[in-house]
Amino acid sequence: MKRLVLALLLSSFAISGAIADPTCHDKASKKLSGAAVTNFARKCESDAKSACDTQAAEKKLSGAAKTAFTNKCVKDATGT
Repeated sequence: MKRLVLALLLSSFAISGAIADPTCHDKASKKLSGAAVTNFARKCESDAKSACDTQAAEKKLSGAAKTAFTNKCVKDATGT
């Protein structure tokens, strides 16, 4: 019974990740081309870094943990 509950819990996390918000790359490639894509991607990455830094501060992370969290968060947000 515990294994079933654990499997359901883990699958719900996998499903929620698949339904996540579209990344910067997804948003840019639908409507933009050329230099506009580059500018949008740069701004989107900057916004994502700011948001991720805020989240890291809320979690009271510092040092290597903060760096790792921020890098993963930005990578997930930008889709790179």
